[in-house]
Amino acid sequence: QWYQRRVRGHSAVFVFQMPYLQRASFQNNKITDTEGITHPLLEVLNLNNNQITQASFDSEALRKLSILEMRGNNLTSTAGLGLPKLQRLYLAENQITELTDLDKCVALKMLHLRGNGDNTNPIEKLDGFSKNMIALQYLNMRGSKISSLKSEIKKLKCLPMLRGLILKDSPVAKEEEYRIEIIMNLRNLERLDKDIFTDEERQEAQELYRQREEEGKLSESNPEGAMFLD
Repeated sequence: QWYQRRVRGHSAVFVFQMPYLQRASFQNNKITDTEGITHPLLEVLNLNNNQITQASFDSEALRKLSILEMRGNNLTSTAGLGLPKLQRLYLAENQITELTDLDKCVALKMLHLRGNGDNTNPIEKLDGFSKNMIALQYLNMRGSKISSLKSEIKKLKCLPMLRGLILKDSPVAKEEEYRIEIIMNLRNLERLDKDIFTDEERQEAQELYRQREEEGKLSESNPEGAMFLD
C-alpha cells in the first residue's frame, strides 16, 4: 500500500490509521517534526526537502521501516534516527555536524551524509560509528571537512562489512597517499570514491605498513595491521 500526501503549510505529519501502509511520501512540504508517523508495517518513508530540525521516531511503532529518506532538511545531528531495522538512510544536504544514536542501527547497510554541515560548523571528525553497526557496507561523506586522515580513518575500523567509502571533495582526499593510507587501515574496503582498489595499491599499502613497522611508527595495539604480515 502506497500513500503520498501534500501537507504544505503544516508543521507536522498526521496520517489517519492505515494499518497496512507500507510506503509513504511527504517530500517537498514544510514539515518541521516527525511526530504522528506510527505505522507498524511501514517499510519506506520519504521526508525529503522539508524543514525538519530534529528527528524523533518510535522504533516500536516503526518496527519494519527499512528505508528512510530525509535529504534536504535542517537536521543538525542524527539523534532520534536509531531504528534497528533500518537498512538505508539518506541524509544528504542537511546541517548535520554530530553523529549520534547510530549504534542502534544494527541493520544499516547504506548511510548517505553527503554535503552536511557548513563553513562555520562542518563535519570534521569520523566520530559516532560503532562496532554495533555490523551491517554497514556503504558510507558517503562527500564534501565533509575531515582534514586529518591518519587520526580519523582508524575510527572506521569498527565497521567490519564496510566495502564502499566516499570522501571525495574533502580535505583528506588531497593528502599524499590518500588511497594507500585508507586501504592500509580498512583492509576489507573495495572501493574508495567509486574506484576499485587495485592489486598494486594493496601491495603498496603492505609495503608501507612494513616500512612503518620497521621505523617503529606503528602501535602494538594495532592488530589489524597483522594482515600485511601473513
